[in-house]
Amino acid sequence: MEKIKISDIIVVEGKDDLSAVKKVVDAQVLVTNGYSLKKRERDLIKKASEKNIIIIMTDSDYAGETIRKRVEKLVGIGKCKHAFIPRDLSTKDDDIGIENAKPQDILDALKKARFTVSNSQDLFSVSDMFLYKLQGFDNSSGKRDFLGKMLGIGYCNSKQFLSRLNKFGITREEFENAINEYEKIKN
Repeated sequence: MEKIKISDIIVVEGKDDLSAVKKVVDAQVLVTNGYSLKKRERDLIKKASEKNIIIIMTDSDYAGETIRKRVEKLVGIGKCKHAFIPRDLSTKDDDIGIENAKPQDILDALKKARFTVSNSQDLFSVSDMFLYKLQGFDNSSGKRDFLGKMLGIGYCNSKQFLSRLNKFGITREEFENAINEYEKIKN
């Protein structure tokens, strides 16, 4: 696989994540060195965000989500994109991490990275979650997982899924296309 050049700066959690990402892309990658996000790392990320877009690519676990929120708060909405690698594509022997993802999955996640929309109108509501059987039905979790992969917003519970649909500016057309793909596969 030939490396893809990315001008944005990618933020990952650890050195193994850095190695995995560097195998796929030619880009500057910053490491948070874990959950605590110490002053040195915060200063580096903040400085980098002054002239560059930051792509946050953290693990699909609680620590990764916490780091993601801290980095977004640090650099500000509009200065960072979010790249998600689904849990099932980044887990090996019960260890969740970007370092466990295949190179193509890392590349796909980077291609689907999305900005948070600062003035987002809530296009989606709880009604949509029930209408499309994304909440309260037998396979709601599996359906959200599939759609999260298709839309590049990752897997999460129904409340967080609704928030991400609106937060990342998913359009009705994108959503409907993902729903249609799901229906094709399931039928």
